[in-house]
Amino acid sequence: MNKKQKEILEGLKTAMEAELTGQQFYKAAAKSTKDPKGKAAFLKMADEEMGHFNALRKQYQSVLDTGNYDSAVKVAKGGGRKASSPIFSKEIKKRIKSSHFEVSALNIGMKLELDAMTFYRTCAKRAKNPEAKAFYNELADWEQGHYRAFKDQLDMLKEEYFTANNFVPF
Repeated sequence: MNKKQKEILEGLKTAMEAELTGQQFYKAAAKSTKDPKGKAAFLKMADEEMGHFNALRKQYQSVLDTGNYDSAVKVAKGGGRKASSPIFSKEIKKRIKSSHFEVSALNIGMKLELDAMTFYRTCAKRAKNPEAKAFYNELADWEQGHYRAFKDQLDMLKEEYFTANNFVPF
């Protein structure tokens, strides 16, 4: 195995770890939220992250076996690019003062998705292989869709949440 293949495998391992971290976070978020729509959204995100992990694992195995990416491996069916927002039901506004977990989960989710999107865009730019470039861009697009869904929901709730909890700038 050459140095370039080792670098590719290390990048794929890093990506797999990140996807598993996201999957575990979304499963925990689904268990912790009291909002039924939020629970369903987090479970869907967890499933999508596991789909990403499985695609990365297949690419890892392909690089290990053949030294190349497999163009037949797709990220997942459907489209995270169209991740639904709002994530939570309208009822969350009725209990916005005590929605600390949900607001924190949105912030953490945004950070996870932004980091993943940035990582995949960097991998796509570095990729020499067209299949690898397309694969990473597809992953980045999914993560960008997730990021937008979290950001849109947070933007809808942030002002009311801050006001209800008397958060004021210093």
